[in-house]
Amino acid sequence: MTGIFLFVSTAAFVLWQNAHLTVLWDLSYILENATRISLGQLPYRDFPFPYAPLTFVIQAAIIKLLGRAVIHHYFYAALSSALASLLTWRILLRVLASSGIPVRWVSFLWTLPLVFLGTSSIFPHPFYDSDCTLFILLGCWLLLRLESDDFPPLRCVGCGVLLAVPLFIKQNTGLVFLLAASFCVAWFGIRNRTTARKRSAALLLLGGAAAVAISGLVLIQASVGLAAYYHWTIQFAASRRLPGIATMLGVYRDSALLWPLLAFAAGLTFLLPRFSVHRSLRWAAAALLSAPFVHAAAALLLQSDASDRVEVLLRLWPVLLLAASALTLCRLPRAATFAQLIPLILLGAIHGAFLSQQLWGSTYALWPMLMILLACILAAVCPKEAKQTNTSLPLAVFAGIVSLSLLVSGGYYALSHERLSYVDLTGDKLQHSNLPALRGLAMRGSWLPDFEELVAFTGRNIPRTDAILMLPGEDLLYFTTGRTPQFPVVMLDNTVNPYSAAQLLQLATRHNVRWVIVKRNLQLQEEPLAFRPQLLEMLSRGFEPFESLNNYDLYRLRQ
Repeated sequence: MTGIFLFVSTAAFVLWQNAHLTVLWDLSYILENATRISLGQLPYRDFPFPYAPLTFVIQAAIIKLLGRAVIHHYFYAALSSALASLLTWRILLRVLASSGIPVRWVSFLWTLPLVFLGTSSIFPHPFYDSDCTLFILLGCWLLLRLESDDFPPLRCVGCGVLLAVPLFIKQNTGLVFLLAASFCVAWFGIRNRTTARKRSAALLLLGGAAAVAISGLVLIQASVGLAAYYHWTIQFAASRRLPGIATMLGVYRDSALLWPLLAFAAGLTFLLPRFSVHRSLRWAAAALLSAPFVHAAAALLLQSDASDRVEVLLRLWPVLLLAASALTLCRLPRAATFAQLIPLILLGAIHGAFLSQQLWGSTYALWPMLMILLACILAAVCPKEAKQTNTSLPLAVFAGIVSLSLLVSGGYYALSHERLSYVDLTGDKLQHSNLPALRGLAMRGSWLPDFEELVAFTGRNIPRTDAILMLPGEDLLYFTTGRTPQFPVVMLDNTVNPYSAAQLLQLATRHNVRWVIVKRNLQLQEEPLAFRPQLLEMLSRGFEPFESLNNYDLYRLRQ
């Protein structure tokens, strides 16, 4: 019943988020490109594409199988997030089994905040970050299952296969995860080389991962070419999204981290056997470990600005990452089980995700990994022998404080939409779409009525065979209407558009673009197309005004 409750609660919250919240830019990028793929267009060959393909292929398959309806994709996001919460709970049960605390109770308490901090709870639409985390959790859970089931050979191969899947979902996270997992599997094999079954399991795991990675690359070479794939997903993506090393390390040098780090380190020290024999130190350890989490919840009262409140919550990340890194590296020379190696795999995956822009802002789909790392920290310093010194009661209280604090602060994080402050979510009235493909889509403001006016106008006045250039492309035009995109870029911003204004004009001529649709006011708070005025000035030489709608200007190719 515990698993069912966590699954249903997470799914229900994601569906509720989607029932009143739409982030047009990101949802459109996923579904517009999935629409292209469902129509037979190939990324990297037919249009520039700086992401790994699998999330878009999955959404394209949903379109092909079930038709164009946004509600299908909302259900996918809800189910994937619910499954991630369920997997996190099962992983916590296995990780904490070697600790001296109430396993089932603590596992439930630490999974419960994922209702608000799940892979699709903060950003509720289908996305590659969420998919990548789901498959990473699945791979970690299967590794732990293999260990407890004495490594059945066929399941070892299957688990190895899944370890390579994230590589094709999000390239930076997936690549580092695969490298970290491969290292840990190899280390496991070396540490257990005298045990034939474990040594064979390591080889089968590595073989399964290698087979899928190589097969995927062969398929890419046969369809679009590895050179194009490497250019767009590695070279171009890194040039637009990769933060500098100084930026990545800078978050660890934040002076505000000093007291939480000292408190957490002192708390862990007091849990060591030489100190935990003293009752007062056991409770002091629980209090010190709880302090950063209590502060995250208290910030809702202490801070008046929403971004400051959330920043205190996000500061838990460097504290727990540094603690987990220190303990993992200390234990690595003696680590001989996957339960002991899982933290290293997750640390690699998390820092791989940070290779995208915005660093701590990239954590919105990674919270399940942080909860597992927290469990790994306690399992490392509080083995089962801790029950002999009555450490379990203080740690059970600590677990309850962590859960309550994250429920409060995490709930605020999700419900305040602070992570989504880059879009305009204001408006007096919640608007619901009447278009068949967008039934279930809702958002505040006039964006939906204005877009529906555009869809109706284009249906009456623009032949379906005519090529359209959307500027900047924030809307679900092709997904909604079923038109075939004929211009290589459906959305124009620095991270996905490789072309200058002059090159876009040349492409418009080459692809026989007859219509330009310009959206005047965007839901996106910042202008994504830096050279929009320059591009519009150049386009005005070949296109003439045709119609002005509530939020869109339409231009037609001069006759």
